[in-house]
Amino acid sequence: MNRRTFLELAPLGAGGMFAAGSVLASSFSAAPPNKRERMLQWLAGKTDPNYTPAAFFLHFGAEYKNGVPAAKRHLEFFRQTDMDFVKIQFEQTYEREPFLAKPSDWSKLSPRKIDFYEPLIVTVRELVKAAKKDALILMTLYSPYMCAGHCATSPVLRRHLAENPDAVKRGLEILTESQMIFVRACIQAGVDGFYMSTQGSEAGQLANPGIFTKYVKPFDLVAMKEASATCPFNILHVCDYVAPYANFDAVLDYPGQVVNCNPKLIGRQLSFREIAAMFKRPCMGGLDRHGVLVKGTPVQVEAEVKRVVKAAPRQFILGADCTVPSELDWNRIRQAIDVAHHTGA
Repeated sequence: MNRRTFLELAPLGAGGMFAAGSVLASSFSAAPPNKRERMLQWLAGKTDPNYTPAAFFLHFGAEYKNGVPAAKRHLEFFRQTDMDFVKIQFEQTYEREPFLAKPSDWSKLSPRKIDFYEPLIVTVRELVKAAKKDALILMTLYSPYMCAGHCATSPVLRRHLAENPDAVKRGLEILTESQMIFVRACIQAGVDGFYMSTQGSEAGQLANPGIFTKYVKPFDLVAMKEASATCPFNILHVCDYVAPYANFDAVLDYPGQVVNCNPKLIGRQLSFREIAAMFKRPCMGGLDRHGVLVKGTPVQVEAEVKRVVKAAPRQFILGADCTVPSELDWNRIRQAIDVAHHTGA
């Protein structure tokens, strides 16, 4: 990155990253110098009873998908919302492959090489250079199963898995090989971890649970295990974008220092204390991505954030159950984060 680009990316804008996190509990011997140190202390279990970390994620416009423009937009969002770490959106998705008409066609997939991912790796490098000294940097990671859905559509993928899962397995192997090229490049570029998404174990999505266990889960775990063994901060995201869950049994043993999921199951609402105990780790979430954060008044947003935080375990990150709408006013996100930063569990 040249000097001019660095100077454009580096200054703190209005609502910079240090605005809402200066008050620490007396249990700390010294104030953490920045968000990076604060989150590393949080991961070590040294929570501040008067401060709850928070972060929300959304997709940016077509002009901000990768490269330097994406890095600048991510930094702008990070600083304006005052969130506690940087999370990079994965926008270099696989294109639709019309030849995937039957299960045996999955063996014809061409593995993606590093040049395919390079535009997004540029974004990673720029953000690491500009922000890693101040904040932890996470990259979004879609599972091989999710990438296969991009290649064929989710209904086609599910049908092929029901018809001949062994044939589809070859395609998942190819996608996993490609994913590992990307994961290792991100680690080499300096990310601190990954926001690791899984799908496939939602209620009624696959013909039987054994398909997920035998053909989806093993490929999920390849990159997740490497990320968790290499990086200090990984978030397991149990994604309900496609369908809700009846339970989380299939993914309770997945890696990740933190879990992010929707507490609303079919026929049951979990508390975050239950989720933390179930997954045996801290959790993140609390706000419905289509609820008060989007539709409520400022007074309602403040009340909901306080309610969620007060009911949560001490080691908790306020966030949404998934990506919030792209058109959401960033000031709404900033308000929710400000409230969390002044509220302890």
